[in-house]
Amino acid sequence: MVYNVQIKVMPLKDLLDPQGKAVQSGLGNLGINNVTDVRIGKHITLQIDAATEEEAKAVADEASRKLLANAVMEFYEIEMIN
Repeated sequence: MVYNVQIKVMPLKDLLDPQGKAVQSGLGNLGINNVTDVRIGKHITLQIDAATEEEAKAVADEASRKLLANAVMEFYEIEMIN
């Protein structure tokens, strides 16, 4: 069966997010001053052929740990979608 999986990769909350700061500054330049914080991340969708949902989630977790997210600077969340 094919499972659709979404992976959200975001910078760790304790680390500076230069892209987010640049966007926040740009918003301020546009007169949008009520945005207090911006964090920029990645949204990844995988289609995984697996026997069970648990197996598909394990594949997504392995891909995230080994390739998609840098554990030193980022965290990730996995969500199964329909």
